[in-house]
Parts: sequence; structure tokens; C-alpha cells
Amino acid sequence: MSKLNPEFIVEFGTDEEFNPNACINCGTCSGLCPIGLDALPRKLCRYIVLGLEDKLIEEKESYFQCLLCKLCVENCPTQVNISSNVRTARNYINRKIYKI
Repeated sequence: MSKLNPEFIVEFGTDEEFNPNACINCGTCSGLCPIGLDALPRKLCRYIVLGLEDKLIEEKESYFQCLLCKLCVENCPTQVNISSNVRTARNYINRKIYKI
């Protein structure tokens, strides 16, 4: 069972480019991913919106597998800046888990 953290979005450190509420979960990003990261971008947005910090941390390795190629960004129908979201997740994981 996941523990909800309503302050997670604040602690996560979003910037003006990061809008997790804009994701409509259409799957375009997953379908275009050249390395097949499946639902990574969609999960990231949901984890942030729902305050599921433990789920984000549980899948931490997958955020470092992303190539940041921006195929998902260029084709997102709601213009979610997914590569920026992934970089923000990496920074959070580095700060929170690896203390760097």
C-alpha cells in the first residue's frame, strides 16, 4: 500500500515548465519511446499529482534510463515537457536518495 504525501509536489521542486496535471494519460509518449520505457512519463505525472513519493523512489532506476531524446515532448498532444519532468525527477532522486 502506497503512502500519500500531499506535500510531495512542493518537496519535488517543480518549475514553471513542469505541469503534471496537463498529462491526459493518452500513451503517445509510451508508444514513441525508442527504448520502450512504457508508462514512465505518465506514471511520473500521476505519482506527483497523487503524492506517491514512495512509488517514484521505487522506480528510480527507470528515470535514469530515459535518453531525453524528446520524441515524447514533440508529439505530446497537451505539450507536457516530459524531458524536463524526467530531469526534475532525476534531480529529486539524486537529492533525496543519493544525497548529491
